[in-house]
Amino acid sequence: MVIPINDLPDFKPKVLQWASSFDVFCYLDSNNFRDQYSKFDLLLAVGVKEEITLKTGSAFDELETFRQRNPGWITGFFTYDLKNEVENLASGNPDHLNFPDLYFFVPEHLILIKDGEVEIISNQPEKVFDDIQIQVVRTDDIPHPIQLSSRFSKEEYIDTVIKIKEHINRGDIYVTNFCQEFFAEGAVIDPQGIFSKLNAISPNPFTAFFKLNDKYILSASPERFLAKRGNKLISQPIKGTAKRYDDTQDDKAAIEKLRGHPKELQENVMIVDLVRNDLTRSATAGTVSTEELFGIYSFKQVHQMISTIVCELREDVTAVQAIKNTFPMGSMTGAPKISSMRLMEQYERSKRGVYSGAIGYFSPDGDFDFNVVIRTLLYNATDKYLSFQVGGAITYHAKPENEYEECLLKAQAILEVLGYDKSFLLP
Repeated sequence: MVIPINDLPDFKPKVLQWASSFDVFCYLDSNNFRDQYSKFDLLLAVGVKEEITLKTGSAFDELETFRQRNPGWITGFFTYDLKNEVENLASGNPDHLNFPDLYFFVPEHLILIKDGEVEIISNQPEKVFDDIQIQVVRTDDIPHPIQLSSRFSKEEYIDTVIKIKEHINRGDIYVTNFCQEFFAEGAVIDPQGIFSKLNAISPNPFTAFFKLNDKYILSASPERFLAKRGNKLISQPIKGTAKRYDDTQDDKAAIEKLRGHPKELQENVMIVDLVRNDLTRSATAGTVSTEELFGIYSFKQVHQMISTIVCELREDVTAVQAIKNTFPMGSMTGAPKISSMRLMEQYERSKRGVYSGAIGYFSPDGDFDFNVVIRTLLYNATDKYLSFQVGGAITYHAKPENEYEECLLKAQAILEVLGYDKSFLLP
């Protein structure tokens, strides 16, 4: 069933309101950002026909079997800690959120919006559409202030970056992504209302809202991890961030500074090399190429440096295997990849879990698309635990104070949604 929609800004909140009455749903919104690889403006998978909930061990193999059994639409997420299945690694840091390591489901209802039309795939598409149309969108606010805490003080963060740079100076690693957690205990929030505010403040092309019973992922991600279009794989790592300015000249100057910044260029090209290497595991020989290097893209909150690496998928490599061959994404690990992941496990103070993982879909035509879970709030409603993490690339040229400031810049939208400005983290 395909229906034209005249007022998409009015229809989308109703879709989300309707979905929120279900125990499980996955909402993926491009926020009108389009590139040559975009397939739709919005995807919503609602209700569970069949699901798979897995811990690290044989998760990718079991997902492969699940995918073969369900060749239509499935949506779900991979957590960062599946690294322990891909490589000889471990995760020993505290986990207060308790998400499964991998979760996918076959939806009862699937809604796709593209070019002003809504397609509803369901046993009762007319009823679904009517139920959406009668929704009255809630505008609940945060019931009371969220008391945020950090796993690192500013001084501790800077001291840790200095220690990480010592590893770089010794040649143990070249670049790594060091992450810190901000959290609130006893937090009571309206996830739908918080997500709507976050998406309004920071509308990004790989935005996601995932509800898994009492657990919520509220993501304003700007980054694509990996997509498949036909026999082509596409990875678009982000490395390089600059602040937006209201003044046009200041904003242009920020772009030019980012475009020529030695540290940002260094970290981007190192991750491009890492991604190229990862893609060779799945690629037809000689087909890995860098389609765009150091592209500058402007979003509402920040400018980002994004590169695009592509390859032709070998016929003997399945979609799930292609993801496993590149997981976790290079932009959230470092180089050399295994050494960086092992080192960050030593210096970080929280299990990453869903953060640094990926959310997305597999479609009936064999394609898939997954984001990088960054700029994301995670919430366990039963335990009333709210969390977000922020990471930064540490290189030889990294200045610890600047890295801390970049973390706050990346967290700006989330802090604003929760009623904070970045000053609460400063001494």
